[in-house]
Amino acid sequence: MKAIILCGMPAVGKTTVARIMASKLGLKLIGGGDILKEIALEEGYNAVGDDWWDTEEGMKFMQERAGSPEFDREVDRRLLAKAQKGDVVITSYTLPWLAEDGVKVWLSGTKMSRAERMARRDSTSPEESMKVIEARDRENYALYKKLYGIRFGKDLSPFTMVVGTDGVPAPKVANWVLEHLPDPAKRKARLRKRAKRRKAVGRRRAA
Repeated sequence: MKAIILCGMPAVGKTTVARIMASKLGLKLIGGGDILKEIALEEGYNAVGDDWWDTEEGMKFMQERAGSPEFDREVDRRLLAKAQKGDVVITSYTLPWLAEDGVKVWLSGTKMSRAERMARRDSTSPEESMKVIEARDRENYALYKKLYGIRFGKDLSPFTMVVGTDGVPAPKVANWVLEHLPDPAKRKARLRKRAKRRKAVGRRRAA
């Protein structure tokens, strides 16, 4: 099965939607954070646990590599290699433009809805989250334009589908994407769903 690559502006809900899709398809979920930890482990850091980024060691690792174009390119090279193998769901800002193959999904959302989502997630105010959203939008556009010539958030030509997320729960977004995947991917999702039903029926009969 081809890799499924989810992309979108910060706080649009990529990770949540990707996690639901990966679970329903029985595929591994990989994001840039996983690759960063992989590199950190190789360099001798104890990059273990979801909260490692908030530790002194985690922050040191990121500070040492801040502003290094080669570091960003290495992360993208590793993500691209995993995408080329297929059978994976990936969240990435750049991969849709770098990968020649795969199902590429752009999740769209207004700044307001993204700020509200970030505020709920991080327990901050929508006003503060809006400032973060606007800053990250500018930084991402400048960075990826400089690294690859990508017009991030403006050029949507690489994408297989564009899906709106404003006011739509993540499970509903994930299900919509799954329903509109190319036939081989949809067939895999259907087979996995049937297998779950058979197991559930078997457990009920055994009880």
